[in-house]
Amino acid sequence: MRARRLVAVASVAVGLVALAGCRTEPGVAAYVGDHRITEEQVTSIVEELRPEVTASPSADEEQAADPAQPGAPQVSRSEVVTTLVLLDVCRQLSADNGYQPRGQVSPEQVAQQTALPAEAVYVKRFAELHTCMSGVPGSQPVAPTKAELDKIIEIGRAAGAIPAEFTDEQAASRLDGDQLRAALASRKTLVEAADAYDVSVNPRYRPLVYPLLSFEAGVPAVSVPLGEEGPAVTAVSTPEPVASSAAPEAPGTES
Repeated sequence: MRARRLVAVASVAVGLVALAGCRTEPGVAAYVGDHRITEEQVTSIVEELRPEVTASPSADEEQAADPAQPGAPQVSRSEVVTTLVLLDVCRQLSADNGYQPRGQVSPEQVAQQTALPAEAVYVKRFAELHTCMSGVPGSQPVAPTKAELDKIIEIGRAAGAIPAEFTDEQAASRLDGDQLRAALASRKTLVEAADAYDVSVNPRYRPLVYPLLSFEAGVPAVSVPLGEEGPAVTAVSTPEPVASSAAPEAPGTES
């Protein structure tokens, strides 16, 4: 019986680290340099995806909403903030370095995976993000430390993705491959690059976590912490598995 493969969520992902003493301004969800991503923008994008809801819920109501119930948000505010911030950083990084997309992700492709309307702003921005990221080159592969491998194995066992009869050594030998090393390299390179763009995130949304590599069950194995310093490897309990319609794999990604 083989250990299940890790699945790359995107070819490249951009990690963001908030600077010490981050800016706080009422109504601002995040900053990328001088650009503000406002709470009003986030609300508009979330509300567009649930037109049957006529009144805007409070933050507490939104967090408590049951996704199975009619009118529940299909995309969380945190997912919207993550997408908008990553897109801003990717655009600036590409412009400053002359990067060009190596692939095109259309809103229609995202809509097919998510069952969300292709004309929705969130779907368009998500498609733009993954198109942009396709042009950002990664660095040399980064070998995981023993602590990182141990944590990934712990996550895999908790997710039922590693057979119980496998020793840690057997699991490590199967998990430590090109995808894992590329994910760690992308995180290292782009966290450093994003730091130069003076990114900070409203404490309301911390910790945001963007998955770089997941087990087939959709449980993140390697993630980028968005808005604060954090480990390269996702803790078992944080974040929730990203296998919903709101956070699809980039079209064309191996599954």
